[in-house]
Amino acid sequence: MTKIIITGSNGRMGQALLSCAARMPELQVVGTVDQGDDLATLIGKSDVVIDFSFHSATLGVAELCAKHKKAIVIGTTGHSAEEKAKIVALKAQIPMVIATNFSSGVNTLFWLTRKAAEILGPAFDLEVVEMHHRLKKDAPSGTATTLLEILADVRKLQLEEALRHGRQGIVGERAQNEIGIHAIRGGDVVGDHTVIFANNGERVELTHKASSRDTFANGALRAAQWLAKQPAALYDMQDVLGLK
Repeated sequence: MTKIIITGSNGRMGQALLSCAARMPELQVVGTVDQGDDLATLIGKSDVVIDFSFHSATLGVAELCAKHKKAIVIGTTGHSAEEKAKIVALKAQIPMVIATNFSSGVNTLFWLTRKAAEILGPAFDLEVVEMHHRLKKDAPSGTATTLLEILADVRKLQLEEALRHGRQGIVGERAQNEIGIHAIRGGDVVGDHTVIFANNGERVELTHKASSRDTFANGALRAAQWLAKQPAALYDMQDVLGLK
């Protein structure tokens, strides 16, 4: 049995994790942590910590896991480059899965996006559109950021230079090396992501729509089970799902 602690347990994903874990007899939730709670008093009971807290809290959680040699699954997004670098540096000490999305369908979208970008080539313009509920704090979403990173990698572009966050005013003709990103917020949308490949006379669109957070929660719990048996290193959901 894999023993887990959930950080960010009062949030939407934390509640989904607790609900889904209760239906998995091979998992045991040995602790929950949210703002004001002390993870250090619980961490010794666990095999894996699942972090869905807030970007400014994740590094402290990861450092505590490293100190106690506990695996960590990180689903929190919105980290700065400096925060992410410090978190990733702990991969030499503990096994960690970092993923912007734990859905099997989204990870299939990641795979398809890379393949489509490779097949269609530079003649196709690249745009990403994402929509989430009105309460989401970061934009673009972590999933959209991963899609943008995949597109930039295939095109051999520096993402920071290629990105266009929406458009306003007289911006001129679209450059070939632009990658557009458009973040929409409203209602209770769990998460929609579309990658658009547009050329003269034809367009390819790859879309994933999530209607329940259980999709993400089940994936994160699956990652925790898998990670408990792995050596210290940095992994993602492509590793967990055997897509690499």
